[in-house]
Amino acid sequence: MGAGHGHVLYRESDSPVHRLPPEVKIVAMVVFTIAVVATPRTAFWAFGAYAVLVAAVAALARVGPRWLLSRALIELPFVLFAVALPFLGSGERVDVWGLRLSEDGLHGAWNILAKGTLGVLASLLLAATTSTRDLIVGLDRLHCPQVLTQIATFMLRYLDVLVGEARRMRVARISRGDDPRFLWQLRGFAAGIGALFLRAFERGERVYLAMVSRGYTGRMPAVWQGDGAASVGQWLVAATVPVLAASIAATALVLT
Repeated sequence: MGAGHGHVLYRESDSPVHRLPPEVKIVAMVVFTIAVVATPRTAFWAFGAYAVLVAAVAALARVGPRWLLSRALIELPFVLFAVALPFLGSGERVDVWGLRLSEDGLHGAWNILAKGTLGVLASLLLAATTSTRDLIVGLDRLHCPQVLTQIATFMLRYLDVLVGEARRMRVARISRGDDPRFLWQLRGFAAGIGALFLRAFERGERVYLAMVSRGYTGRMPAVWQGDGAASVGQWLVAATVPVLAASIAATALVLT
């Protein structure tokens, strides 16, 4: 679990958001997302306010809008589904630019686009300001079930090993005349995947037995978590965004 095990979304920086302990950022992101989801879809002003909060955090974290928007393309399948809703929805129809569209479909499309985009952007900001190791440490400090955090820890530790092994197996297949572009060679590809799974399973058994022989009891030692647990002041600072988001959601529910 050294510093070399990062992820492609993490952006190294010394911003105030980066310096916050991971557990407070995880809680802030979850509460913000819940507030966005709880907001009525017709409260258009509320989603604008959420966008301002996201932009403010991004600026504070020194994460550029181009980086955020390019990574947010991961939600493209949901965008395509949302675009189809006004045409496929039922109920009362309205004229929009010469097209007869479903009013419920339009509201549903807006609901998916607004809430989905804000949720993706919030998740990207968390990933951009928190390394993978710190994310697991934060989940552990929040008393996430140990089974989940241990699985994530080992997956992170050995993911590079498995990727390297899969790459070597692919080179070996190609050097023997295999070309995965042809359909009739999918059988060999599937056999390679099965072999990789068996190797990963056997490696996991060996690693687990080696750790048990060295005193492993199902929980990483406290030294692995390191210092830097969140103080009261850091919790209060991180609570600014979720408290504002919750206030916006409550106001929208009252006014709608």
